[in-house]
Amino acid sequence: MKLIIAVIQPDKLADVKDALSAAKVTKMTASNVIGCGQQMGYTETYRGIPTEINLLKKVELRIAVNEEFVKPTVDAIIAGARTGRIGDGKIFVLDLPECIRIRTGESGPDAIG
Repeated sequence: MKLIIAVIQPDKLADVKDALSAAKVTKMTASNVIGCGQQMGYTETYRGIPTEINLLKKVELRIAVNEEFVKPTVDAIIAGARTGRIGDGKIFVLDLPECIRIRTGESGPDAIG
């Protein structure tokens, strides 16, 4: 079992969801987050005072998958999120030692679905 965490541009969320759906991955958690990376932010002027904005809006997806769905999930996220410009995001693949479905008490790969 793996936990895939993807940080993507907010405007690419619909494309990523469509790509994941085509890959038969429909379970995910999405959160609005802010962060900075290679983009380094931008400068804007507010009431005549220049302000550096270096924490940019992003969307974080968390997807728990069984081993056979890792590559299709990662490929789908890349297909939906890639623009070729700095700031497209990152994907992290972590080991998931345990998963328990609260409703039924199932654990392990069966709990992921």
